[in-house]
Amino acid sequence: MKKESMVVRIGLDDTDHPDSGCTTYSFDSLLKELSKIEGVNVRERMLVRLWPYASRRTRGNGALSARIDILSTSKEEFMITCSAWFDELMSDISNLPDDQNSPSPALLISFGKVPEKWYWEAVRDQVRLEHREEEVTASGITVLSHPNKWGIIGASAAISWRPPRNHSWELVAWRKIELIGSKRIVSKNSVMKLSELFPDTFLNRDPTADKGIIAPRTPCPVLYGIRGANQEAIESAHSWLQDIATNEKCDYWASHLSNQLSDDHLSGPSRGTVISEPSVTKGAHASLRVISEGSGETLVAFSEGGPVNRLLRQLSPGDLVSWMGLRSPDESIHLEKLKIVSASPRITSRPTCCGKTMRSKGRNQDLSCDKCKRKTPKYWLSEEWSPDVTITFDGWTQPPPSQRRHLSMPLEHGIPA
Repeated sequence: MKKESMVVRIGLDDTDHPDSGCTTYSFDSLLKELSKIEGVNVRERMLVRLWPYASRRTRGNGALSARIDILSTSKEEFMITCSAWFDELMSDISNLPDDQNSPSPALLISFGKVPEKWYWEAVRDQVRLEHREEEVTASGITVLSHPNKWGIIGASAAISWRPPRNHSWELVAWRKIELIGSKRIVSKNSVMKLSELFPDTFLNRDPTADKGIIAPRTPCPVLYGIRGANQEAIESAHSWLQDIATNEKCDYWASHLSNQLSDDHLSGPSRGTVISEPSVTKGAHASLRVISEGSGETLVAFSEGGPVNRLLRQLSPGDLVSWMGLRSPDESIHLEKLKIVSASPRITSRPTCCGKTMRSKGRNQDLSCDKCKRKTPKYWLSEEWSPDVTITFDGWTQPPPSQRRHLSMPLEHGIPA
């Protein structure tokens, strides 16, 4: 008699602390335990990045989920294993400092459909915990959580993400336990060669800063993460890195489907007209005002934005611009991409006569030449202008790789439309 199978989605979030831990590491340990059960097959792992301004977030602000096939006869053991694993996790985190960064994990287990809107709400805005908890509870999903329950938001978003065809991949390699907290040894030269040898991988390095960007700088268990367009590319790149004798050897690794580089946190490009001169603060951060669809907006470009910041600082009233950016809690828009659609002419000088600049005698007076006394109505000379910024990708600019958000799509992968 053929045994009946079913599909279960599980999601996990908020297990880490700035001083230790990593949700990818915790999730992998859970999947290892579940894989020991007869009839359990982990079909897909997903690493899902969420709204960059979430009140409780790490730098990557990622949650984990998996789609798993199980035999109906294994369901009880599956649930018992999840519960026991979560109890052990809660015991482990009880030793961490009790502060505003304390983990508040949640593990969600769903045998039914989940609404995709949970993902879109969490990737584009702040989600109220009370509201999301009510929705999750009403759906019949099993919830194992810390008393504070914050992890419910990310875990529910992770299980509701539906990977599109053009999703990205990320391979996460974890360190041997005795090395966690020590300096990572991954040679700069090997990282610099990754993109050349494995062109379907991306964001391995920041050429503007001459550094690799695959290894984190925190004391977490991750050795490095390799992002790419397909599973074969990231796994081949990982094998090549591990074959280099001088590079640190990982303990284990896993490949994840991911929403990184998707721009899912942004709506489509906006367009507006500049109505103020740029304001530049200490540190070279810049902002200005635009009018867009009848409303005023403040665009902000931080100094770390490189070309985006330099372009914004050169704009003048009358310039027509397009942008993509994230609305911050103070309602300003923090730019991630910027384009000048058309530039207003730049005023250069008053007209000249007899070799000298013509002048006005006062308000409402014509311009006149001091030498020949010729008069003409007031006007300025102007010329066409283009910014002093290297512009490619159909006029769009973007920050250097090391300053982009995990969710931001590089212009190399697509021009905003």
